[in-house]
Amino acid sequence: MIYLDTSVALAWMLGEDRHPPEEFWQRQLVTSRLLEYELWTRLRARGGDAPTLALADDLLSRLLILELVPPVLDRIRAGFPVQVRTLDAIHLSTALYLAEQRQSLTLASYDERLLAAGASVGLRPADDIG
Repeated sequence: MIYLDTSVALAWMLGEDRHPPEEFWQRQLVTSRLLEYELWTRLRARGGDAPTLALADDLLSRLLILELVPPVLDRIRAGFPVQVRTLDAIHLSTALYLAEQRQSLTLASYDERLLAAGASVGLRPADDIG
């Protein structure tokens, strides 16, 4: 299972040079409800057109999305071995909650700070995101 960070979703949707291959999107992807909020905020800020917004809806319909429920957010109170930004703390807490429930979880992100924070709590980076 792969935890999907917003940076990867946006890179793919916006056609950035660095983005995952098409087969990546066929994998089992899981994320936080936070990704949806971040995605819409960034797409609207960039003046998202109808096809891009439809692509966002399609992507969101294919993801397993974990809600921002107390057991997930409570993990933030425990802190992290490194300093993290607020939204990264939410993503990390969600990924850690899932890792505790599953055998294997990797972190797909293009954000080096998030990847470093993930590594500090034992989350391996996804290796097939380009």
